Amino acid sequence: MWSRGRRTLLAQPGPSRILPLLLLLLLLPCPALLAHIKKAGATATATAPAPGAPAEPAPGPGPESAGPFGRYYHEAELGAELAAAARPGLGRLYSLGRSLEGRPLWVLRLTAGLGGQGQEQDPATVGPDPGPRIPGRPQVKLVGNMHGDETVSRQVLVYLARELAAGYARGDPRLVRLLNTTDVHLLPSLNPDGFERAQEGRCDPAPADGRAGRYNSRGHDLNRSFPDQFGTGEPPALDEVPEVRAVMDWIRSNNFVLSGNLHGGSVVASYPFDDSPQHKTSGIYSRTDDDEVFKYLARSYASKHPIMKTGDPRCPSDEDETFKDGITNGAHWYDVEGGMQDYNYMWSNCFEITLELSCCKYPPASQLRQEWENNRESLITFIEKVHIGVRGFVKDSTSGSGLENATISVAGINHNITSGKDGDFYRLLVAGTYNITAVSVGYMPMTVSNIVVQEGLVTEVNFLLRPTVILSVEPKTSVPSVAPVTDAPETTASHQPIQPQDFHHHHFPDMEIFLRRFANEYPNITRLYSLGKSVESRELYVMEISDNPGVHEPGEPEFKYIGNMHGNEVVGRELLLNLIEFLCKNFGTDPEVTELVRSTRIHLMPSMNPDGYEKSLEGDSTGVVGRNNSNNFDLNRNFPDQFFQITDPVQPETTAVMSWLKTYPFVLSANLHGGSLVVNYPYDDDEQGVTSYSRSPDDTVFQHLALSYSKENSEMYQGSSCKDMYPDEHFSHGITNGANWYSVPGGMQDWNYLNTNCFEVTIELSCIKYPYEKDLPKYWEQNRRSLIQFMKQVHRGVRGFVLDATDGRGILNATISVADINHPVTSYKSGDYWRLLVPGTYKITASARGYNPVTKNVTVKDEGAVQVNFTLVRSSSDSRNKSNKIKEIIADSGTSDPTTKEFETLIKDLSAENGLERLMLSSSPNLALYRYHSYKDLSEFLRGLVMNYPHITNLTNLGQSAEFRQIWSLEISNKPNMSEPEEPKIRFVAGIHGNAPVGTELLLALAEFLCLNYKRNPAVTKLIDRTRIVIVPSLNPDGRERAQEKACTSPMGRTNAHGKDLDTDFTSNASQPETRAIIENLIQKQDFSLSVALDGGSVLVTYPYDKPVQTVENKETLRHLASLYANNHPSMHMGQPSCPNKSDENIPGGVIRGAEWHGHMGSMKDYSVTYGHCPEITVYTSCCYFPSAGQLPTLWAENKKSLLSMLVEVHKGVRGIVQDKSGKPVSKAVIVLNEGIKVHTKEGGYFHVLLAPGFHNINAIADGYQQQHSQVFVHHDAASSVVIVFDTDNRIFGLPRELVVTVAGATMSALVLTACIIWCVCSIKSNRHKDGFHRLRQHHDDYEDEIRLMATGSKKSLLSHEFQDETDTEEETLYSSKH
Repeated sequence: MWSRGRRTLLAQPGPSRILPLLLLLLLLPCPALLAHIKKAGATATATAPAPGAPAEPAPGPGPESAGPFGRYYHEAELGAELAAAARPGLGRLYSLGRSLEGRPLWVLRLTAGLGGQGQEQDPATVGPDPGPRIPGRPQVKLVGNMHGDETVSRQVLVYLARELAAGYARGDPRLVRLLNTTDVHLLPSLNPDGFERAQEGRCDPAPADGRAGRYNSRGHDLNRSFPDQFGTGEPPALDEVPEVRAVMDWIRSNNFVLSGNLHGGSVVASYPFDDSPQHKTSGIYSRTDDDEVFKYLARSYASKHPIMKTGDPRCPSDEDETFKDGITNGAHWYDVEGGMQDYNYMWSNCFEITLELSCCKYPPASQLRQEWENNRESLITFIEKVHIGVRGFVKDSTSGSGLENATISVAGINHNITSGKDGDFYRLLVAGTYNITAVSVGYMPMTVSNIVVQEGLVTEVNFLLRPTVILSVEPKTSVPSVAPVTDAPETTASHQPIQPQDFHHHHFPDMEIFLRRFANEYPNITRLYSLGKSVESRELYVMEISDNPGVHEPGEPEFKYIGNMHGNEVVGRELLLNLIEFLCKNFGTDPEVTELVRSTRIHLMPSMNPDGYEKSLEGDSTGVVGRNNSNNFDLNRNFPDQFFQITDPVQPETTAVMSWLKTYPFVLSANLHGGSLVVNYPYDDDEQGVTSYSRSPDDTVFQHLALSYSKENSEMYQGSSCKDMYPDEHFSHGITNGANWYSVPGGMQDWNYLNTNCFEVTIELSCIKYPYEKDLPKYWEQNRRSLIQFMKQVHRGVRGFVLDATDGRGILNATISVADINHPVTSYKSGDYWRLLVPGTYKITASARGYNPVTKNVTVKDEGAVQVNFTLVRSSSDSRNKSNKIKEIIADSGTSDPTTKEFETLIKDLSAENGLERLMLSSSPNLALYRYHSYKDLSEFLRGLVMNYPHITNLTNLGQSAEFRQIWSLEISNKPNMSEPEEPKIRFVAGIHGNAPVGTELLLALAEFLCLNYKRNPAVTKLIDRTRIVIVPSLNPDGRERAQEKACTSPMGRTNAHGKDLDTDFTSNASQPETRAIIENLIQKQDFSLSVALDGGSVLVTYPYDKPVQTVENKETLRHLASLYANNHPSMHMGQPSCPNKSDENIPGGVIRGAEWHGHMGSMKDYSVTYGHCPEITVYTSCCYFPSAGQLPTLWAENKKSLLSMLVEVHKGVRGIVQDKSGKPVSKAVIVLNEGIKVHTKEGGYFHVLLAPGFHNINAIADGYQQQHSQVFVHHDAASSVVIVFDTDNRIFGLPRELVVTVAGATMSALVLTACIIWCVCSIKSNRHKDGFHRLRQHHDDYEDEIRLMATGSKKSLLSHEFQDETDTEEETLYSSKH
């Protein structure tokens, strides 16, 4: 049976090649295929009657004499019959639109008191107007003939219209009551085109048969064409299925409460969900949150149907198929993706079930009377079920006007509905007792408890919501509270703080509304935020309470409570909700509360395991149901342990909390449990894993903290409170060392102490894990003083700041160590630190990398923390003994111009905690991302930006793709296309893989966001004025055009048109036009400070290198940039991408070196770093390469803050100018940092390089100048500015010029003297020749005598001198050439 949603195995109607396939199927019937097709029908003509049905009558008279049941109504007659039923004051015929072939989609509305034309309506001209809504009257709709060849429903709905109209006219009490109280809408044929193609008597034609009529005129199954929560593919474009679009618009424009979708091919009532995440063909029960309601509705129909109620329809296609009570869960029967009933439930207030009315889809008209008799009572009974559950109005308590779109939430059922235009609501519920809450924006929520719903009846409940009055935020100098602190009354014996009133168990929807209520009612001291989601996607809420919520105030400690880590230990959850109420209501009036909130930033997490809580049972004393999370892991055995390897996978709740602790500078914490009455302190285990005292270095501090809680709880302090349950258990003064009680490897409190600055204890609050609601006030009374006193302990010990002696700025991550206590803590961003200690005298040392440590003796007293500040001197000798030609410009120097100082302040503000959140809140509203841009759309979008914002944008064509599409580059700056070398330049690139276009859409959104906010938002305006932003939205446009939406893992479109993965082509001999365009026009210009590439396929960030290398230069900076992006993303930093194909992947911090993840050669970021001297990170934005367009708004919201953080980060690091002594800029100088990173100065001598916070070595080299070197300190929230002044290079041959000149002068003197001596000797010789002293050599003996005679003289031998003349001349030339 191809019924409400049987998944089609055959192709949809198409080319003529289908015909041979059909013939083959007819010739070779396959049992497996028939079983899958389901309800194959009887024969191609008539159907044998099912058991219990009357035998098929003999052929009767023709249509003219057969009465209303003797024929099927085609278009004209259908319209006439519906118009006839639209009686004056009772009915109105309207149209939703038209089918593909132009047939009207008629709807008949029936309800008493309806103004309309009635019988005067012409079906051919009716419009879309259904008439006015009637407040307080619930809307029901019935839809027939969705599959054109399933025709019984088309006729039955016409018969129903006649019955209702005629019954009302004759005064039938039941039908009069029904139409007086119900607004009924009947749509007999959603697929009139298919009906006209279908053939009477064909019981189960194959869908691919073009004559079958199942599909619409474009070959689409309308019951596979709706958006689906578990969808794996893209539904057809709405232009292909105008029938579906018409119904979706119909549902959105009304407030339907109940609906039936009438089909054929079996006899059963099917209810949601129709599919499951696994999409297994059948056998998976896919349960909604309203499963009991849906079963009740399905039974109400089936129980009145003579065949359906048997559960044994005996359809010829599958005679053995049975349905208990005649009902079935849709997905359990067979999986239907894109069905209408699920769409109703997920996207509207409407509860819809699918009703299969007959085994034969298009039975002969002679069977229509029997089909009407089978379904008449069921249809009327089903409509009546709209009047079960709870109904009423939500109104403004002041004006009495109805509140539209108020949310109605039922505790324990995670499915909300909303009120209609007049504030009316209808919530279908089975018999039971419920707590229901109504909430509307701008109003205080209201909860009505213990509402009793009786079987088959509706209970009326009205909500009057009080408008919320938001007090204006006062300047920071005053306390943002209900009353100024100066007006707070003094502590007197008569003063009593306001106690909480809300004592009941809060299921998740109730808790969520409670938290939103207090965040809404006390906005000046509260901030509600989420750490992430649980396994079942419940928010992990935290309520912050502070006099300056959302901001870490330097010097103010941060405190946290965590409750409900074990889902069935609930007292902590309720106590923290009580504490929120207590703090909020008493701030500004109670001095103790006011001082605590003013001096402490308090974070309260009521439930770390909301999934487990929903499974737990009230009254549970010692059980384990709900203890673990939804993956069945104990969260308090899930943290990394110092003694044992924890092999269980880290759970999302654990990851969220660990990330939270790394984000905030928590000082003190308590983890609230149940099942005993004791405060338990570290360590929780030891190396042997046995029960024995496991002492931490701060054992005395922990004992003090534990006692501060137990002393205020008299029952806990006496130590044997649970003796009825545990008679042998005793805790001295109500405290115990964890491991001495029992060993807990993988506990949260030890992880806090060993991995953060936070001291945490575990508090067992009650002997009973899940006490009854009536006992909750008792637990508040026992623990309220303890909760307050424990928070106060955060103000004990030592606190202060660690400062830089050079500029007075705080030093981040300085280490504060206490002699003889092996547990150092570190300072936060402003240099502030807190070190819990008991009273005593201590030797405390502050140290930091690059500074000389400082030690002080400190006496800690019992009253509050003692403040001790440390000022550290930089230990580097560069500033004193090396070059003094590199000057670091102190940020607060008076030499800065006002606009520069103003911009530096902006960067600090945006770098502060929640700085970017404030920027986003103050910017223009969120963008409407609803579709992907094709290449043509993208080009037009970019041109549109340039046309609308010509003063800050410039569009450039970098080159063409392999298929000759343009590779666009958009520059955004206050002077686009002009050289501004003093400004940092950042590059965003997306679409290197065409099948991952999310990055493209995010960059288009970023560009529009920046343009929209220019000159409107001061922060965005200043960022654009001071930054050159280059956006390349699609590097691989050819691949993008081939990729398909919702193809999460498909490689189609990944490569360019030549089949080349572009991220392997960034080499010195790049072969592809796309890569050459980027290399030549962007990377090789070497003028970028930062590059961010966006890709898909996971949720993480990678940094260079992608190729395998032994060492990574500048690794700390590259990792810092990647971590910055991940930490500003709501889930990326958790390191659990949870991608379906890699569900166990764990990436610490969400950051990893490319080669350690998916290493490859020729990547863009490797080329950028190596040849462009620009750091580049790659961001993977989603597990799915090409998710549905519906996910784009969420992806933009997730990445918006991270993208903006890159615009802020590009203004940090080291910036400077290089010049000579005369002030002339030196361009093309080489700046070498940490003996590895090289950048070149630009025109004007400017340079800029991003570096991780801390000390860095800097060397400056230029031809003709002396090399300069020093150290520079980089701050986390500002750029370090330096000026490098070059001296002319006085070195010759590597030696000082003075030495070379001295040596050269001495050499010249020696040469001159030698020359004089030679001249004298030569002169003497010449004179002898002239005076006749030279004798002719007549005899050899005479010649020898002459030699001997001359050798005895005072000068060197003339003969020898003559032989050396030529050599001397050469030496003279050599020396002269060196001058």
